[in-house]
Amino acid sequence: MTQRSQIRPVPKPYVERIHAYVPGKSSGADGKPLAKLSANENPLGSSPQALAAKAGAGALALYPDPDSRALREAIGALHGIDPARIVCGAGSGEMLQCAVQAFAGVGDEVLFSRYSFSLYPLLAHKVGAKAVFADDADYAASVDNILAAVTERTKVVLLDNPNNPVGSWLDAGEVARLHSGLAADVLLVVDQAYAEYLAPGEDDGGLALAAAHDNVLVTRTFSKAHGLAAERIGWATGAPHLVDMLNRLRGAFNVSATGQAAATAALADRQFVEHSRAHNAEELQRFAQAIAALGNHGIRMIPSRANFALVLFEGGLSAETALAAIADAGIAVRHLPSQGLAHALRITIGTREQMDRVAQVIRNLAEAV
Repeated sequence: MTQRSQIRPVPKPYVERIHAYVPGKSSGADGKPLAKLSANENPLGSSPQALAAKAGAGALALYPDPDSRALREAIGALHGIDPARIVCGAGSGEMLQCAVQAFAGVGDEVLFSRYSFSLYPLLAHKVGAKAVFADDADYAASVDNILAAVTERTKVVLLDNPNNPVGSWLDAGEVARLHSGLAADVLLVVDQAYAEYLAPGEDDGGLALAAAHDNVLVTRTFSKAHGLAAERIGWATGAPHLVDMLNRLRGAFNVSATGQAAATAALADRQFVEHSRAHNAEELQRFAQAIAALGNHGIRMIPSRANFALVLFEGGLSAETALAAIADAGIAVRHLPSQGLAHALRITIGTREQMDRVAQVIRNLAEAV
């Protein structure tokens, strides 16, 4: 038998260097449960139609449809996409991971804007690729800066649009300019997790690019406006050869039967999605006005197109102090020092009462400094 010097299995060195994804907190330092405005969940809950469909999804002893056929057909009908060009996953995170895994590896680069979804560096590191951060433009993604950061080793460009954690958004002209500036062998992934929160008629053109080109994928999720975060359902669309790669890499039976049923019903409940969008728009505007009134205290909010607000503390009041006081008021928000945002809090748009409470805490602290 071959002699081995190791006394236990040894992981890949690039896996050992990974720091696990950290979700938003739902409790205080003392373990007390808090209202969770730290994970960009839907404060209105879930569609009643989705809940009813989940309850009637069928026998738990049977495997779900491995290809999510009914769900793909419903997505295709809503967005005008051939279902054969759609693949469903365990959240859009699985689709993003499969895309990076298929096209990047050791020695390659995965590129994205500096302040982007915190999962992106992990996706690169999981396959041994280098995560490259393009310079931002006042925290938002910059097409010019992303293109300037492209090298011969760039294999995948990830664009969350609207962006998380900033909430900024690139319009169709800018997204098209980004795509046109990339070589044909570089994959552009447009992550539209928050697309349903855009105003009616707003569209970044990602789906059209994915339909027309061989190097564009679009991913979406049911975790946000549809209120199905617990079920972990997402989808992606692109050219047939891209969809084929995702299908090869995704998990078998990766979307549960209850998830497929709930998501299919959620797509049909356009009233719930519109209610979620309208509620978010109204409360986001109210909260933005409350924060704008504190500008002379060194506090500002980046304009957001998503269901959260990034509030910057650039004066005497620190983000850490605000974080603790908001928790004392019974609400968890997101502090992101690991993303270079130690001076900021990302705050999910919740109910009116929750947003008023957060705004009041910040106002009281600012005025006391």
